[in-house]
Amino acid sequence: METLTFDSDDLDRTEEFLSQAYAKMHIGNRSAETSSAHIRRNAIDSVSVDELDLDFDMSYAVTPLGRICLCVVHEGTIQDHVYQGVEDSFGPGDVVSFAPPELPYAGRICSARYNITMLDPELLTQVAADAADGRPVRLTGHRPHSPEAAEQLRSTIGYLRDHVLAVPAVADQPLVASTAAQHLAASVLAAFPNTALTEPTGADRQDAHPAALRRALAYLEDHADQPVTVAEVAAAAHVTVRALQYAFRRHLDTTPLAHLRRVRLAHAHRDLVGADPATGTTVTEIAARWGFYHPGRFAALYRQSHDRSPHRTLHS
Repeated sequence: METLTFDSDDLDRTEEFLSQAYAKMHIGNRSAETSSAHIRRNAIDSVSVDELDLDFDMSYAVTPLGRICLCVVHEGTIQDHVYQGVEDSFGPGDVVSFAPPELPYAGRICSARYNITMLDPELLTQVAADAADGRPVRLTGHRPHSPEAAEQLRSTIGYLRDHVLAVPAVADQPLVASTAAQHLAASVLAAFPNTALTEPTGADRQDAHPAALRRALAYLEDHADQPVTVAEVAAAAHVTVRALQYAFRRHLDTTPLAHLRRVRLAHAHRDLVGADPATGTTVTEIAARWGFYHPGRFAALYRQSHDRSPHRTLHS
C-alpha cells in the first residue's frame, strides 16, 4: 500500500506535485492572497483514493490520465469543467467522472474540498458481464444515471477510504486489495451508463452447460487463495463471462464471485478452527487473509454458514 501527503503554500510546488501524482498539468491561482493546498493519497494496486483541500481558486488544464478519474465534491465548487463535447459544473454531494481516460480536460476549483478516486480502466472489463464487440468496457456518461446510484458509489468510495486504505495491515492483504478494487469497479459500472452487455446471447446460453460450470468450480477452488477476476474464471471454463454468469445463475442460483466468497469463507473457517488464539491470531487477521475486509460483514456471513460467531470458533 502507498501513502503520501502534501502540504504547501507554493503554487509552483503544488503544480509539480499534481503533475507527478496525476498527469502533466498547468494550474493558476485566481485568488492571489493564498495558495494553501493539502493532499493525502492512499493507494492499492490499480486504485488510488485522494483527499484534497484547496483554500484558493485554482484553474487547471490536464493531459489525459489514462485512468478513470472520479470526483466527489465535499465543499466548494468545481466550475467550467470541460472536455471534448462536455461542459459542466459540480457542487457539494456531486459524484462525477472527470473525462474518458484518453481525453484531456480543464476547469477551475473554487476553494474546494473534494475526493479524487482513480482506477485502471481494465478493471471495468474484468468485472463486467462482457464488452460490446469484444472491445474494452467504457463509460458513456460523466454523471451517474440516478441519485441512488450516485449515493451507492459515494458510499463505496468512502468505505474503501475509511475501512480498507486506512488500515495498512488489511489493505496489504492481496485478496483484500483484489476484492476491494473489483467492488469499486462494479459500483462504477452500476452507477454510470456504459458499454457493457449484461444479457447472455443464444451462444452464451448454449455454452452454459454443466461441464463449463465444473471447470469454473474447480478453478475457483484451486485459486481461492489468489486474486481472481470473473474474466479469468470464464477463460478457465472456456466460455464468455456472460455464459459463465448465466451458468452459475441457472445451475446454482448464485454468481461466480458469490460462490468464491463461500469457498473463501470455508477456508477461513478451517483457519479459525486450527488457530491458537494464545499466539495473538485474531478474527480480523484471518478474515483479511481470505479477502474479507469488513469485519462486521464477515461475522454476519460466518454466522449464516456456521450458526456461531467467528470469535467463538477461534476461542472454543
